[in-house]
Amino acid sequence: MKEKLIEKTLMLLAFSAIGALLLMAVFIFKEGMPIIFKVGIKNFLFSTHWAPTKGHFGVSSMIVSSLFVTIGAMIIGVPLALACAITLAEFAPQRVTVILKPTIELLAGIPSVVYGFLGVVLLVPLIRDYLGGPGLSLLAASIILAIMILPTITSISIDAIKAVPYSYKEGSLALGATHWQTIRMVILKAARSGIITAIILGMARAIGETMAVIMVAGNALRLPQSPLSPVRTLTSNIALEMGYAAGDHRAALFATGIVLFVFIMVFNVSANIITKRWRRE
Repeated sequence: MKEKLIEKTLMLLAFSAIGALLLMAVFIFKEGMPIIFKVGIKNFLFSTHWAPTKGHFGVSSMIVSSLFVTIGAMIIGVPLALACAITLAEFAPQRVTVILKPTIELLAGIPSVVYGFLGVVLLVPLIRDYLGGPGLSLLAASIILAIMILPTITSISIDAIKAVPYSYKEGSLALGATHWQTIRMVILKAARSGIITAIILGMARAIGETMAVIMVAGNALRLPQSPLSPVRTLTSNIALEMGYAAGDHRAALFATGIVLFVFIMVFNVSANIITKRWRRE
């Protein structure tokens, strides 16, 4: 009886978490879908004219900016994270890994506003002085997000690399491969499902980040012309305008949340599909 009670309690807690997520999704779609149908899906998704007080609700520039910022963060952050994971998992002494891995994981707990503040104080002036432009830009947002996703990708990648059976490494070395050849051709291929999952989760974290991006991106409502252009992302738009929005304007911000929700769901589903397919291989 006691075990059954524990089982039912745990099942109830699991379904309550799923139910809460479903309620949130239903609420967002309920609030946002009417304005999408009212404006038209084409006008909402592919127009760059965002002027809520005049009845224009085009989010195209924010979608493009969000994608560019995320792609920039992945281009900068993924190689650094993988290099760090390979070094800690394969080259660094065990006593160093024991210290550095928890330290890297602690970086994920730093509030995003701290990253944004450091970006405004240190990074933005450097970009403005040495590269030109206002400093508040797509490039600044990408660099800050790259730093923020490093702990997620690095930590999961280390676990994926360490999960590879040691016999794989022994067999490769016995056949005459060097340590680096073994890592590149054997270990990384065996751990690729976990690494890809880490990358996609990092991408989802990047596209959903708000406060740090608001502080360093410039929040300009236009398509980016270069990495030095100020941009506004979907999350920044919601955070900046929800405080005073009403009527169709408020509904349009919920519709923006629907677009963001779809992006993140696509990333998570992609991670599951890729992971399962590569595990079968």
